Amino acid sequence: MAVAVSPDQAAPSSGVTADGVTADRATDDGVTRFSTLWAQTLVDGGTVAGTVAEVTGELEPIALRLAGALAEDAGTAIGHEIATALADLGYPLTEIVASTVTVLLGDAVLLTGHDTGRLRALIGAVAEGLAKVASERTLAEQEERQQATLTAVRASEVNRRTTEARFLALFEQTAAGIGIATTSGYVIEGNAAWAAMLGCTPEEMRGRKVMDLVGPGGSPEVLTRYREMLAGECDQFRIEATHRSLDGRTMDLDLSISRVRGDDPAQDFVVGVAIDITERKKLQNRLWYEARHDALTGLPNRTLFLERLAGLLAGPRPPVQFGLCYLDLDSFKSVNDGLGHEVGDRLLIRVADRLREATAGSGGLLARLGGDEFGVLVEGCATLNQVADQVLASLVPPFVIDGRELTVSASVGVVDTVTATPEADALMQAADISLYLAKSRGRGRWERHDPRRNALQVTRATLATEMSSALARGEFFLEYQPLVSLDDGRVRRVEALVRWRHPRLGLLQPDEFIEIAEESGHIVPLGGWVLRTACQQAHEWHHRFPDAEVGVNVNVAVGQLYDPHLLDYVRDTLEETDLPSRLLHLELTESAVLGDTHGPLTVLTGLAATGVRFAIDDFGTGYSNLVRLGRLPACELKIAGSFLQRTPGDEPVNDKILPAIISLAHSLGLTVTAEGVETRPQAERLRLLGCDAAQGWFFGRPLPSDEITRLIAEPSPSVF
Repeated sequence: MAVAVSPDQAAPSSGVTADGVTADRATDDGVTRFSTLWAQTLVDGGTVAGTVAEVTGELEPIALRLAGALAEDAGTAIGHEIATALADLGYPLTEIVASTVTVLLGDAVLLTGHDTGRLRALIGAVAEGLAKVASERTLAEQEERQQATLTAVRASEVNRRTTEARFLALFEQTAAGIGIATTSGYVIEGNAAWAAMLGCTPEEMRGRKVMDLVGPGGSPEVLTRYREMLAGECDQFRIEATHRSLDGRTMDLDLSISRVRGDDPAQDFVVGVAIDITERKKLQNRLWYEARHDALTGLPNRTLFLERLAGLLAGPRPPVQFGLCYLDLDSFKSVNDGLGHEVGDRLLIRVADRLREATAGSGGLLARLGGDEFGVLVEGCATLNQVADQVLASLVPPFVIDGRELTVSASVGVVDTVTATPEADALMQAADISLYLAKSRGRGRWERHDPRRNALQVTRATLATEMSSALARGEFFLEYQPLVSLDDGRVRRVEALVRWRHPRLGLLQPDEFIEIAEESGHIVPLGGWVLRTACQQAHEWHHRFPDAEVGVNVNVAVGQLYDPHLLDYVRDTLEETDLPSRLLHLELTESAVLGDTHGPLTVLTGLAATGVRFAIDDFGTGYSNLVRLGRLPACELKIAGSFLQRTPGDEPVNDKILPAIISLAHSLGLTVTAEGVETRPQAERLRLLGCDAAQGWFFGRPLPSDEITRLIAEPSPSVF
């Protein structure tokens, strides 16, 4: 039997005919094995007729669609599609739901490579779909029965003599409870099914008031609507209600009550049809529970957590102030990687038990949000800090699993509706930012939401996401700061400095986005653009002023040094821009090259062989490994400007350190450039100490390329 699947939903590996029927069977071994396991479970459980081979053939197209859903991260509509396909095969949805969810939980890995987040979402969608389709089809069947019953009742009164036998058979044999009453509220007749629902016999009902039979255990809303009907305010209504019978049983009923009008108002009567939907309600409740609770720990899942959060936020203003704790286990991945996922799962179960105990008195909702993440939703902001402390304290004692002690800590982000925007996304984002701040500050701690700090983090995240498109839009540009010879005051080189002209935030300096570029991985393309642009400009200067020999310094970040394509990229850039390699100086921070130089050293040696020169930037502010300094192919040392900022307390020290650094550099064959020179006395002092060059505001602020061109073109370009 084929399963109908719409063409735009078919898995990529399936052929689809014009009418949307899957044309060829799945050939993937994983899909076939999953279909066989699924079929075996259904056949062994006695819920599906046929052999395992026959049922496997029917399930393979559906399993293929499940594999496609896992691969494409399908939405919730996939659940309704799968449930409809199973119903079209004639499978009893109520009986197969538990087996289907069990197979998905245990064997869905056979379908395709997937992450647990997608699998959980798919299981929830399938469970919801099975419940919805089962409900739809049950309601449709009930509607048909009810309409048939009402039609028969009306027909019996119009032509009683010809239809009485048929009506009586339906009336007595149907499982639906049917009752007929006068418009004054007295029972005319009721069948055995209705009598059983009320907890009495048909004989005991006749002639009694409906309110006496139904009232004691009836729904207040149903009774109100019934009174309105007797008063002539409405002719019919349908409602689902819970009813307690006279013998104490509780059941859920689907009630349809109508007033049947004849030619003579005295002949009007009321007919009611009641269908027992208790089992369907139980199934719906079970499916609702499974879709909103974590299968591993039994805790509420992300879906229920967010629904409860949305409920607290409903209305123009939250009715009460509340907050949440967003918890993530520290280094949990090492447990899964080192001890296996089975141990990791058992540890998560034990962690969930501890968290239940720790939050039991808070009155909040504890949920597993996914992986090793948990959330606690707490009404009232005053207890949030206490809850966070209790959560962390509960994890301090080691967990013993298979005789092995496992130590677990967590980081917690705490946020409330007083300091954060009372919107679900904003609260979750604020909690997430606070959580990772806690991790960055040592883990095993909690951090509370700070609006100003979080705004900065949001801005940093925004800049990280916009950086790639900003490059494409040409929002970055370069300025150049002169490096001046202390012998003759002439401009020998310029340092290329990147700026970002952001459309909303205005002009951003390097210290506002370079670190973000390094963290986000954008430093390689950004650094490549800076190198190419600076080399193109340096070529123009060299072509126009060949005797000036003005070179360009370009900063290279740590991330670029470990880029395997850096050597080739620099070579290609020099060739494309026709810039002599001797005019390109790459500035490397002290910390980047004086620590573990094994990686960068090969690249630096290769570049030095092409004639490119290197300068060690900000020397004296980091890890000054003088032994390794002598092994690097550097030609220049740039002294940090902090050595020139003299105060009364450190004058004697700087007076000794500065000449020592200059002398050491010269003894290693390096030229020395001082940064941060702001005054003439500083420049004069450096010249007397034998420093070769300097840069700083005294010699010129960073300038556009045309201003640098003017400086080079001056007949007497000395700025000293």
